[in-house]
Amino acid sequence: MKIGSVEVTLLGTGAPAGLPRPDCPCAVCATSLGVDARAATAVLVDGALLLDLTPGAAFAAARAGHSLSGVGQVLLSHPHDGPALEVPAGLPHPGRVPDGRELTQLTGHRVRAVAMDAPGTGYAVTGPDGLRLLYLPPGGSPAGLEEGTEPAERYDMVLADVVGRPDALARLREVGAVGPTTDVIAVHLDHDVPPGAELRRRLAAAGARAVPDGSTLAVGAYEDVPDVPRRTLVLGGARSGKSVEAERRLESFPDVLYVATGGSRGGDTEWAARVAAHRDRRPGSWRTAETCDLVPLLGVDGPPLLIDCLSLWLTDAMDSVGAWDDAEWADGGERALRARVAELAGAVRAARRTVVLVSNEVGSGIVPATASGRRYRDELGRLNAAVGAECEQVVLVVAGQAVVLRG
Repeated sequence: MKIGSVEVTLLGTGAPAGLPRPDCPCAVCATSLGVDARAATAVLVDGALLLDLTPGAAFAAARAGHSLSGVGQVLLSHPHDGPALEVPAGLPHPGRVPDGRELTQLTGHRVRAVAMDAPGTGYAVTGPDGLRLLYLPPGGSPAGLEEGTEPAERYDMVLADVVGRPDALARLREVGAVGPTTDVIAVHLDHDVPPGAELRRRLAAAGARAVPDGSTLAVGAYEDVPDVPRRTLVLGGARSGKSVEAERRLESFPDVLYVATGGSRGGDTEWAARVAAHRDRRPGSWRTAETCDLVPLLGVDGPPLLIDCLSLWLTDAMDSVGAWDDAEWADGGERALRARVAELAGAVRAARRTVVLVSNEVGSGIVPATASGRRYRDELGRLNAAVGAECEQVVLVVAGQAVVLRG
């Protein structure tokens, strides 16, 4: 472990308009109070470099136990709307470094400007001891990252708009700039995600975290980096938002393999429209496989798997063992299905890659009118229980809200 001698103080961690937004009536703004209230993001590095000048920066520094008197450089990362910023007395006038250019401070810090794919500039800061920090503006992702290109060194800390631009984190992971020990801190937080436990849960699933305004962090210390659950089961009813929840968990990771178990159902235009809506919602870098043969995929190493969904896998499995016919069910069909479910659960247990599985929760609804419907309901409940037992995290989505059952 590197012993970090570079310290960053988050004078603010919110979006440019802050959180809560002025005069915004939404539920998130109404509950963003106390430690969940966030000023516009500004970062003080070792008391010598200020990234983004925001209203009240001097008071925010004082509240955090710091002074801006030692700041020798103020750099802006994004265009500022509204009236001109007031520069506190003693601070140098804020500026912006041209893309690709590098500054060297008397303190030994090196600052390189990183081009973005949106208006703004990112800054890669290297401390005197070689520890590396990347700061990205709101809504921005580094431009020009080529697949297969390895950076000179991995970043020890990344401050980025994780909620607004999860794809930026995915690209940084793809080129190796972000690894398992990189401390990813979410900044520029807006009213897209409820504060508190829900924000922590969503960020942890992406391997990131949020800290309150005024926090001072050591670059290179990774003890607080959250562990991404290796296996997650996402349950929910029809149109509950379970697929969106599952996709959101992996949108900050590259090369995800989306496994669709429903097939194409040729001629069914309504089904085709559903499939197209799912496909359009997913990142363009994801690959898709249409198959119910899940055990081989779970048994090999590779990028994360998103399996959507187990309920359709069960339909295919019950078809194959003749489960809809009472005689076939009694004459070996039930035993065959139990074996297939046990094989799938065992494959989930042995899986070494990150896996997110989606399944329907139908046991809380109306009792099916037919024996075959009741059989399917019962077997899906057993399947969900068997797979859920092998997952570090199990989430139930109700009305678009995720309730953590395990993890």
